[in-house]
Amino acid sequence: MGKPRSELRVFLVQIRDLPVVAEQERQCFLRHCHLEPQQLRIQNVADHPELCWATVEDADVLMIGGAGVHSVTVDYPFTEALTEVVLRWIDDGRPFFGSCWGHQFLGKILGGAVITDKERAEVGTFDLELTPAGKADPLLDGLPEQFAVQLGHNDQIEPAPAELVVLASTPSCLCQLVRLADRPVYGSQFHSEMGEPEMRQRARLYQDRYLGADEDAYQRFLGRLRPSPQADGLLDRFLRLYS
Repeated sequence: MGKPRSELRVFLVQIRDLPVVAEQERQCFLRHCHLEPQQLRIQNVADHPELCWATVEDADVLMIGGAGVHSVTVDYPFTEALTEVVLRWIDDGRPFFGSCWGHQFLGKILGGAVITDKERAEVGTFDLELTPAGKADPLLDGLPEQFAVQLGHNDQIEPAPAELVVLASTPSCLCQLVRLADRPVYGSQFHSEMGEPEMRQRARLYQDRYLGADEDAYQRFLGRLRPSPQADGLLDRFLRLYS
């Protein structure tokens, strides 16, 4: 606790099949965590599935990002090794943050279920609402009861395992932000590493998958995007609190 930000070492697990998206995600985490490039180490398990404890153990914080075309409902060559590493990390009481796919993965390995429900998919900017537990959580201290977040998902945790405390929800997704009991372990269904500008970039990169090839559809999507200043600061706040 209290390590100077310049000395902080963050390990990011990526699940990205496209190099251009992996690089854009790296830049997102650097920006929203307020890190220099040498402070962020990465393994993309879509390319290098055998993640081992020795690779991550000297990091101060472990994070998992989004996935694009990979679903937590499917087992991949990296699933078993990643599960072992994350559970050991959590058991050691060390800081962990999962964003989007990483959030769903946290729910699954703790005994919850992850479902695919395209009728409740959320892509774009949405307003979430804090639960009573969220209003009392130090990560969210001083934030309004409702604030905007950037979302892009077809899957979601449902139901949440008993150990996960729900801190925020949207009408379509109960588990928008969760915490493991009183540990420094959080997951956000929304993209905590992306603000409006990054969401614009990501939507273009995944346009065919989420919006279709029609340029008018992309422009209509851009018209629905809004800034998300409170959510934009959550990763920085997490690192200040728990590292």
